[in-house]
Amino acid sequence: MNIFHRKSLLAACIAAMIGLHGYAQKNEASPRLSDYFSPATTNTMSPDSEGFIQRWLLLEPIDKPNRSNTVFTDSYIREAFATEYFPNQFTVLPKDGDKVKVGKQKLTWHALDSKLFNVKLFRFASGLKKQVYGVLFWAVTFIECPEDMENIRMSVGSNSASMWWLNGEEAVILSGDRRMVKDDCLSRRLTLKKGKNIIRGAIINGPGMSDFCVRFLNENGTPVNNITISYK
Repeated sequence: MNIFHRKSLLAACIAAMIGLHGYAQKNEASPRLSDYFSPATTNTMSPDSEGFIQRWLLLEPIDKPNRSNTVFTDSYIREAFATEYFPNQFTVLPKDGDKVKVGKQKLTWHALDSKLFNVKLFRFASGLKKQVYGVLFWAVTFIECPEDMENIRMSVGSNSASMWWLNGEEAVILSGDRRMVKDDCLSRRLTLKKGKNIIRGAIINGPGMSDFCVRFLNENGTPVNNITISYK
C-alpha cells in the first residue's frame, strides 16, 4: 500500500470515528424516555425485589443554575428547597398531567414507573427535551400500608443533593456533591401509618447526571416489601 492510500485510509478512519462520536453524543443527549420509564397505570404496584420504589409523579425540571455541586451545603439546600416555586408545593397532591407555572416556565407532572431500581432524572429530562443541567426536580409518590409499621427507616441515594419528607415531616437530607449510592443516607426511625403515606422529595443538581433511589428498611436492615405504591 503506497503512502497516498495509507493517508486516505487514515483519513477515512478518522472521519468515521468523528461521525460515530457525533452520533453517540446526539443519542446521549436525546435518549428515548421509554428506555427508562413507562407510563404508570391506574393499578397499584409493589416495590421491586430489593424494596425500591419505582412509581413516581415527577415534575419537569425547574431552572436552578449552579456551575458546581460543591455549593450544596445543608444551609444552601434548605434555603433552596424552602423557596416557593409553585403554589402549595409541600402539600399539593399532583395528578398525572397537572401543570404548574414557575416564573416563565410552564411545567407538567408525569406519573411514571422507572424500569430500573433508581429513577434516572437526567433521562427523564432529556427524554422530554428539557434542560438537564442546573435543575431542581420534585418527586411525589403514595405508599399504602396494611397496618402501622414502626421503627422503619427511609433509605435514600441521590445525585446530587436532595431532601425527603414523609407525611409532611423531614426524613432525610443529602447534602454536598455526591454520586447516587444505594442506602447512602438513612432516616431516623419512622412510622409508616396504616393507609396512605405521602413521600415527597426534592433533588438539585448543577453539572452531571441526576438520579435517586428510595426504599424503606426494617430495623434489622431487610427491605420493606409488604406495601403498595400508587400515583394518586
